[in-house]
Amino acid sequence: MSDTEHLLIALAWIVVVGIGAQWIAWATRLPSILLLLASGFILGPATDVLQPDEVFGDLLLPAVSLSVALILFEGAMGLRLRELKESLRPILCLVSIGALVTWVLAAAAARLLLGLETPTALLLGAILVVTGPTVIGPILLHLRPTGPAGQISKWEGIVIDPIGAVLAVLVFEALRAVELGGMEHAAWEVAGDLLRTVGVGLGLSFVAAGPLVWLMRRFWIPDFLASPILVAVVVAVFTASNVVQPESGLLTVTVLGVILANQKWVEMQRVVEFKENLRVLLISGLFVILGARLKVADVLALGWSSVAFVAFLIAVVRPAAVWVSTIGSGLKWEEKAFLAWLAPRGIVAAAVASVFALHEGIGGELVAATFAVIIGTVAIYGLSIAPLAQRLGLATPNPQGLVILSAHPGARAIALKVKEAGVRVLMVDSNPDNIRVARMEGLSVWLGSILSHQAIEEMDLGGIGRFLALTPNREINSLAGQHFRELFGRQSVFLLPSPPAKGIRSETAAKFIPGRIAFGPQITFDYLQNRFAQGARIKKTRLTEEFDFEAFKAHYGGAAVPLFLIDGAGRLRVFTAADPPQPKVGQTLIAMVDPVEGDE
Repeated sequence: MSDTEHLLIALAWIVVVGIGAQWIAWATRLPSILLLLASGFILGPATDVLQPDEVFGDLLLPAVSLSVALILFEGAMGLRLRELKESLRPILCLVSIGALVTWVLAAAAARLLLGLETPTALLLGAILVVTGPTVIGPILLHLRPTGPAGQISKWEGIVIDPIGAVLAVLVFEALRAVELGGMEHAAWEVAGDLLRTVGVGLGLSFVAAGPLVWLMRRFWIPDFLASPILVAVVVAVFTASNVVQPESGLLTVTVLGVILANQKWVEMQRVVEFKENLRVLLISGLFVILGARLKVADVLALGWSSVAFVAFLIAVVRPAAVWVSTIGSGLKWEEKAFLAWLAPRGIVAAAVASVFALHEGIGGELVAATFAVIIGTVAIYGLSIAPLAQRLGLATPNPQGLVILSAHPGARAIALKVKEAGVRVLMVDSNPDNIRVARMEGLSVWLGSILSHQAIEEMDLGGIGRFLALTPNREINSLAGQHFRELFGRQSVFLLPSPPAKGIRSETAAKFIPGRIAFGPQITFDYLQNRFAQGARIKKTRLTEEFDFEAFKAHYGGAAVPLFLIDGAGRLRVFTAADPPQPKVGQTLIAMVDPVEGDE
């Protein structure tokens, strides 16, 4: 077999096994990072099928660094400054005071429990300041926690990574400076590095963002090149930043992402089309590669002390950092407990540890300890955070809430009755007047385009598990349904029926529906609007032995349209064209009815 064929097979293993592990993780609901690291370990140390250092040579770590930069930039593009109104203080404290507490305690534990030399222990503590946005993001998306805890976790997970990486570099430079010139020399060296890193990071990010926004405002960048050019800019800025000031690139691309996400002149999210597919591919490949580079001897050399070290990080270090950082923050104890039990380490910790392991004087135990922490924290947090969040009342195992697309008067009438029945409702509309009235009526709202990439990321979807489209635009309903189908599943996406477009047969049009037909085959938007115009209203009825569903139909006649059914446990069911629910005594029925004399 030629060298070219050997390299091709190795690359194929990385892609196929990585994506396969992601698929299995999705099907089994296991943390994907565990399966990815296990796959890399099997391909590398276990079977010797993959040797990343031989395959990539000197390109390995630069490629890893670029990939991490793209992942962090993508995460930063989801950060909105308006989210900081209620959570600014705890976020700032977690990434400053909390990072300091984590560094000191983790370094002390590494020295005492792992027996590492003091310089290596200090460096390991700095590396473990970072968390894992590539792990926290999917956890938050799956849990959809209520309150500020979710936003705080998201911000901390992304912002702390460049901070931790810079801290690790400063610690490394300080240790080298101490060896060369003593403590005073080290202090000046660290101060200078810190100022240069921050200056380069802020300066280059603004220098890159300005021309990019200017070009896009004038439509000098065609749509089909927008995403590739954005990737090229991120790569160029990251590289230039690292050349000017070593290891400052992660800070630069993070700041660049925040700037682009929050500027008001150009809609940037629509050009980040690489976001989902490229991120999954990068994460899959990175963890397989890094897992394959593990040295079994280094991992075994840690012994049971690595278990004690991970347990100390989880049970002592993280709770201490959160407790100190949230004093006087106004957070509830449940939210503090949630934050104290969510600090998985991920790709940045692995990449930074791998980079430092190449330097002379740093042993393989640094990488082994880092991977032990990654595996331990991801396994424990990933498998336990969901039941904990449910027990704390911050998440529900089977969320019943409803997202309603459109806040026109009819939709608001429906939403108010669903809310009265004890089910959370979030109304989404791009019309400010509709949103303003809905907010005045006491409904939760989100103003913006449902088709924007940041919509699902910005919405507070705590306690929500269903989507109902009530706009007259079939295309918008269908596209929005596709967005939420990936989150809630096709069985929980509901759309109003509409006649097929011209030239498309009805049986063919059904294939393009991303969910289920709500209410009934004839209950179109025009039908609902006409009924409301004729005086119909939305009524909530508790079915009893004396007034069951048959009595309801007899009382309101054939014009009554059942919409929702809520059982005694608070579970919401939507009436559909196929397989509608069968109302029973003790359940609450929400329906559109014509006024009947004698009703309240």
